[in-house]
Amino acid sequence: MIDVLVVGGGPTGLMLACELRLHGVEVVVLERLTAPTGESRGQGLHTRSVEVMDQRGLLERFRAVSPEFRAGGLFGGVVKDWPEGMDTAHPYGLATPQPVTERLLAERAAELGVELRRGCDVVELAQDEEGVEVGTADGSRLRARWLVGCDGGRSTVRRLAGVAFPGEPATVETLLGQMSATEDPDRIAEVVAEVRRTQLRFGVQPEGDGQYRVVVPADGVSEDRAAPTLEEFRRQLCAVAGTDFGVHSPRWLSRFGDATRQAERYRVGRVLLAGDAAHIHPPTGGQGLNLGVQDAFNLGWKLAAEVNGWAPAGLLDSYHAERHPVGASVLANTRAQITLLDDGPGAAALRELFARLMDFTEVNRHITGVITAVDIRYDFGEGPELLGRRQRDVALADGRLYGRMHAGRGLLLDRTGGLSAGDWPDRVDLVRDECPELAAPAVLLRPDGHVAWLGDDQAGLAAALTRWFGAPSPRAA
Repeated sequence: MIDVLVVGGGPTGLMLACELRLHGVEVVVLERLTAPTGESRGQGLHTRSVEVMDQRGLLERFRAVSPEFRAGGLFGGVVKDWPEGMDTAHPYGLATPQPVTERLLAERAAELGVELRRGCDVVELAQDEEGVEVGTADGSRLRARWLVGCDGGRSTVRRLAGVAFPGEPATVETLLGQMSATEDPDRIAEVVAEVRRTQLRFGVQPEGDGQYRVVVPADGVSEDRAAPTLEEFRRQLCAVAGTDFGVHSPRWLSRFGDATRQAERYRVGRVLLAGDAAHIHPPTGGQGLNLGVQDAFNLGWKLAAEVNGWAPAGLLDSYHAERHPVGASVLANTRAQITLLDDGPGAAALRELFARLMDFTEVNRHITGVITAVDIRYDFGEGPELLGRRQRDVALADGRLYGRMHAGRGLLLDRTGGLSAGDWPDRVDLVRDECPELAAPAVLLRPDGHVAWLGDDQAGLAAALTRWFGAPSPRAA
């Protein structure tokens, strides 16, 4: 029996597969498509995802092919300078197109021994107390101990598992595609600048090789969500900009709406949901891909602990408890951004007011923290402000903190020199360092980098280790 089946080979599914393999879990990824589409809805990694890649030793791969960007806010068409005082050693994002992100994660997954099966369309699902069985369109059947649906907003896994997906239907729709244009580039830039004074859901952005990323409002909301035609793009470009720029030879065409929906449960028995299968929302702020990758980062080590037999009670259920509120928050802020992006006079006045508020550093820092996900604090109970937050990267005497987290294990960073995680040698690494940047005598970090405990007493540390990493290892007893 396979340990874990991951349905969906996008960024979320691939990130999850990599996380599971770090702990020796057998993973098979089932992807419906026979080859990558090249379609790029996600355009980059925000700060928290940059940190995630650094924690797993992947950051340099992304930086080698991705320009940095530093913009505060990025909220509803309002963009400000990066604010001072952000709690991160990575004050930037990476402009990484989604196909590149998928390629880099697929390469890493292959290095770790993940099996990716393309052309596998899941059409049946049944589970019992010991596992999950799926059937594919070609008649194949597979059985696994656990299954995770990372198969997008129209998730087959979610539907077959009977998980409700309540929310709000789309009220506006936008066309998105990549294509060539015959119009002079300077003229395109001139028209775009003029149109965007009143219509922010519009853009014709050069992407090299004569290609443009085209965004334009659709004429109403489609009933079947079918891919738009090039003629539809031309018609809407003329309606909005007065010209179609001579667009031709599309590489891909798609549409998206402002629907917001979230799965009622992220876990049903041995079936879990992550990424767009668990939540959909408008792409405003560029949060969707990042949210899915961070879902996987939260879930991976917990599911691996369950597979490997050391998960304490409630650990796997903490995935829903921690990530469902985060997803709900993203849905809420994207709803607000869609309101700001409206082309009416009321929205224009609201954007002007919001832009003035963003001139205050505290407001800019708060909004930037929301969009980049560095402000997330999970509820671990009463305790200091740092408890439940992710620990930013800090300098050590020999290297940096994130460089010690590549294996995906927990980590005890001890400034006192007297603490120990010796009873959990297979789950938690110990680093003793004076570390003047650390705001506590010692911190216990979960594999996802969130602070599970801070202090200087061994008894409190032992309780936290048991809470998050289960009973001591038999080898340590």
